[in-house]
Amino acid sequence: MKKLALLLVLSVVLISTTYLSDHKSITRDEVETIVSFLASDEIEGRDSGSIGIDKAATFIESYFNDLGVKPYYESYRDSFKIKEIDAFNIIGVLEGNDSKLKDEVVLLGAHYDHIGFRAKPVNGDAIGNGANDNASGTATVMTLAKHFANSKSNKRTLVFALFSGEEMGLRGSKHLAERLKSENLNLYTMINFEMTGVPFKDGRDYDLMLTGFDLSNMAEKMNVYAGSKLIGKSDVAVKYNLFKRSDNYPFYEQFKLPSQTISSCDLTNFDFYHHVDDESDKLDYAHMASVINKLIPAIEGVSNSEIREIKMKDE
Repeated sequence: MKKLALLLVLSVVLISTTYLSDHKSITRDEVETIVSFLASDEIEGRDSGSIGIDKAATFIESYFNDLGVKPYYESYRDSFKIKEIDAFNIIGVLEGNDSKLKDEVVLLGAHYDHIGFRAKPVNGDAIGNGANDNASGTATVMTLAKHFANSKSNKRTLVFALFSGEEMGLRGSKHLAERLKSENLNLYTMINFEMTGVPFKDGRDYDLMLTGFDLSNMAEKMNVYAGSKLIGKSDVAVKYNLFKRSDNYPFYEQFKLPSQTISSCDLTNFDFYHHVDDESDKLDYAHMASVINKLIPAIEGVSNSEIREIKMKDE
């Protein structure tokens, strides 16, 4: 039955992908389909090294493969060890369409792992499903990959990285950042997505916040590309130094380039962080689809600018 359920969900996603291939908009239904599968009880919280995260990885690999997003390495799986645990990131790539700019890489990332089973059940539920944290960010990266696979509008090469081991100390992103640095990757910028499933509720004049806001001009440039104040500064993110607490940070450490996280949650607007009630029915999919569609021209701008416009403030 579990294999059947996986095949049915994959079929829904692939039908949605085919039907929407000539459309630019990402719909609430397709992001909900992705999040609902990744945050289902069948996936058991996506703990690194678990059977559940292997199912999640297979789901992402199939999605990329059917889009024509190629594996970055020989396979989509970038394997590494967390002590005795066999873990793996999922890495896909779309080559840029400009003969010169394609040698530069824009990396879009999110962690697809979560905390698995909790030691103490709540009302009989022990699975930390991780819908907002971070099936939402994973769905954001996957649907952005869908857009660019269909539009083929990226001049620079786009790498789509879904990380494992984030909940164990950013282990997957540390591994990949070190590996890509050793391979002399020509990285332009790394944009990470974390908890994009709920909107801010306190009347802010922006939809998404950027960690490390004052370190670079990333927000400024992406807002120009988006044509609106899409991204702003969160004082809560500054207070808790969220810049160092997600998968952007290992890339900043290795490359010393703008590597930052975009989110619509700074923990002031979501009560279920690392809680068993972080379920798919708690998310706002109209909000998710809206911000992804607003991000598309921003990512296109990052991909297609003739020069490297996004820079660290101290350059």
